[in-house]
Amino acid sequence: MRDLREVRAPAGPEEIERFETDVFAGFVLAATRLACRTTRFARTSATWRQVRTWFGKPLWDMLPPDADAYFGMVLRPVLIPTRLARAQALKANFEFLELRHKIEIHNLTGRIVECPIDEINRPRGRCKAKLRIPLAAEQIARLFGGWRRELATCRKFGTVARNYAAARLMSEVGLRVNEARLLDLADIKWDLG
Repeated sequence: MRDLREVRAPAGPEEIERFETDVFAGFVLAATRLACRTTRFARTSATWRQVRTWFGKPLWDMLPPDADAYFGMVLRPVLIPTRLARAQALKANFEFLELRHKIEIHNLTGRIVECPIDEINRPRGRCKAKLRIPLAAEQIARLFGGWRRELATCRKFGTVARNYAAARLMSEVGLRVNEARLLDLADIKWDLG
């Protein structure tokens, strides 16, 4: 038995360009299924195009020194959160390449896809996913119970009562702070309870 890769001629620039276009189209197709994350996808695909334009070659050829040059020189004047967002978008692009096309890229170019942004050279900053875990019913009851008792002895009743009512309304109905802020007495339907 012989390995077919030994017989296959190296891919030409046109073939690699077509493959890169197909890979990007596959990324777009996969990401459009995540309708709830459209802004993140738009940032990620825009970053893919920006880095690709700067790099001048397919992204799978990028090495850690190239990433250092991009983030250290090209993006030096950009704010740190923007650099961090771009680094995370680039990591997402490479995650897609590694999961979906690692073998094809190796067969086509002989390169092994590896993300150039590792733990050593990633931009400083913290951008952790903020998980919102709802409080247990007992915790909510304890919070509002203590707050209700405080209403009887508070110094500025109007302010504390307003804050209590707004917080209670937000917890019961699910309003956001900005939505509760825009409420008026005319918005309350007393006859409906």
